[in-house]
Amino acid sequence: MESADAFFSPLCPVSFDPLARHYRWMECVLAGKKLQHCRTLFLNRVNGAQHVLIVGEGNGRFLIECRRKLPAARTTIVDASARMLRAARERLAQRGLDPERVEFVHADALAWKPEEQAFDLIVTHFFLDCFTPEELKQVIANLARAAAPGAAWLLADFQMPADGLRRCRARVIHAMMYAFFRFVTRLPARRLTPPDGFLKELNFVLLERRTIEWGLLHTDLWMRDGGYPLSLAAETSARSRSCNVMSPRIFPLGSSSNTTINAVDSISMD
Repeated sequence: MESADAFFSPLCPVSFDPLARHYRWMECVLAGKKLQHCRTLFLNRVNGAQHVLIVGEGNGRFLIECRRKLPAARTTIVDASARMLRAARERLAQRGLDPERVEFVHADALAWKPEEQAFDLIVTHFFLDCFTPEELKQVIANLARAAAPGAAWLLADFQMPADGLRRCRARVIHAMMYAFFRFVTRLPARRLTPPDGFLKELNFVLLERRTIEWGLLHTDLWMRDGGYPLSLAAETSARSRSCNVMSPRIFPLGSSSNTTINAVDSISMD
């Protein structure tokens, strides 16, 4: 019998292909609209983006909203799963959105070499949590080379609350998630590595962070220091509203949470 270390060795590459057909309903059952809310919360703030890089997009839920909000932008989608890329293409066609300005790239983010300083918006939603610390540092450095001076970086992911029952609950959820994805996809990571330190080392500044779901989820707006070619839209009282996130669809072992956040406009949840 092969050992667990042998099963998760580099000779067995990570693949999210087995989840491509099931990811949408799994997300709906386990998280409702919470992950999509995190993905899209800051999208209205980057409405000046012209060259968008989305890495680890999966089945295309964020891509749909990105194309609706930034129809003139050129968008590059990079994903290591061929089936996820196919699902994203199909979703784009089903919504009647023009694929002319969208490029799909089947590549591993660790090996892919982007054009330097070619993008004014980088997006990595629920993707950076897939890597070990060493891999995460490499991935962020690789993507940072693609960021133009003043580029924005949208990032939504899981996190570990600081203390209390929230932290205990998050530890259980993290353990279950990583066990599942290691078994199904051969994910090498065993635990979450926060990307903040790596981003700061590469001159990215955190402009805003929102947390929901008892501190389990966060969504960030980062910007690269050294220039501001991308005009960020500011939230105003006329455009923003306060909303309560309360859903019976919860993560395992959780209970419905009631968290007040600021949401900019309304974004459909395709």
